[in-house]
Amino acid sequence: MKNKKQNKLSWRKLDNSAKIFPLSAGKKYSTVFRLSVLIKDEVNPQILETAVIQALEKYKSFKVRMKSGFFWDYLEQNTKKIVIKEERDYPCKYIDPKANKGYLFKVTYYKNKINIDIFHVLTDGNSGVTFFKEIVYRYLELSNSEILDEKERTIRKIENEYTTEDSYMKNYNKKLKSNASGKKAFLLKGKKIKLGAISAIHEIIDLEDLKDECKKYNVTITQYLTAVLIHVIYEQQYKEQKSRKPIKVCIPVNLKKYFSSKTISNFFSYMTLETYDEKNTINTFENCLKFVKEEFNKRLNEEEILKTMSANVKIGNNFLVKIIPLFLKRILVRLSYIEIRKYTTITYSNIGRIGIIGKYKDFIDYFLMLIAPEQVEKIKCSSCTFENKVVFTFTSILSNNKIEKAFYDFLRKRKIKVKIESNGVLDDISAKAK
Repeated sequence: MKNKKQNKLSWRKLDNSAKIFPLSAGKKYSTVFRLSVLIKDEVNPQILETAVIQALEKYKSFKVRMKSGFFWDYLEQNTKKIVIKEERDYPCKYIDPKANKGYLFKVTYYKNKINIDIFHVLTDGNSGVTFFKEIVYRYLELSNSEILDEKERTIRKIENEYTTEDSYMKNYNKKLKSNASGKKAFLLKGKKIKLGAISAIHEIIDLEDLKDECKKYNVTITQYLTAVLIHVIYEQQYKEQKSRKPIKVCIPVNLKKYFSSKTISNFFSYMTLETYDEKNTINTFENCLKFVKEEFNKRLNEEEILKTMSANVKIGNNFLVKIIPLFLKRILVRLSYIEIRKYTTITYSNIGRIGIIGKYKDFIDYFLMLIAPEQVEKIKCSSCTFENKVVFTFTSILSNNKIEKAFYDFLRKRKIKVKIESNGVLDDISAKAK
């Protein structure tokens, strides 16, 4: 069922997070993330197009285009037919609405892979998965109608109600203050690959092996992989440069786990882990893991998450911010963008298990998630799980893959089975991993 009030509206405001994305987005900072699925057979583009059209009828909140008001951008209904194309570009590239019939997402395919690139204005990673799964379900039903019969389809027709409410405004507390650090972060260094190119390296990890390793230390998968990431950054760059700036890892947090919300719009926050080597907190992997576990326990609770979320909402609700005309907001945000990004070393987003029901699973190999890197935060990381595969992805604009290879080597030394796949921009690690 859809929210009746939302269906009557031909336009809607952007949620609190979405307001900032159009102001800063461009070719150098796309604010686009990608979800992909590898299926067992080659993709039929005509069937895929039909599947997307049908999915849009259920999730009409994605059937929109963006328009500019005097103070803020907003979304309105898009009546144009969406076009599905073969993948010919790098992942997570800026989506030019004019070249995309106004749509703020793109669906592409290549051989047996289906991709959706989503401009963050529309939604966050977890709700993006909800929409993408609907496309995948529809595609599999249309292309395997003799196997996925009415019984299978009936199972998945149990649908949850959703809305497009701004859950930030519903839940924030204007009295709370954030404890965010004002210190600039250690930034990854290195020669960049040619302008516009993005390297994507996927490390496909055996879930059972990873679980066994996590049990040894009594940590979660996210905690373990975050510690490995900090450890390899320390070993490959931080230690050599002897920086006095902290390694700061930004980890998005799904707010639906902490607050009651059925919104399909953005509803996420983040926590930032900040560490130096001054007290030997990261000089060994075990110390890294201890630090990460302590920080998660300290920061990943409703009170701390509410502080961070509320601080961000306050900025958008500030009277002076509200009355600045949109064209001036755009100029101010873009001028401050590079400086703002200097407060994060790397982002790691784990959207967790992607659940697929019944026989549908038989047609799927695994899923991928990718986040757009940019000029300051040159590498970004993401992961998702399907069945017995955890896929940890590096998207990068650096011309070497030392960090990606060190991550792979570390897991292998711990007797964790890992397989490498990439988009071929940097082939060195793939060749050595075979």
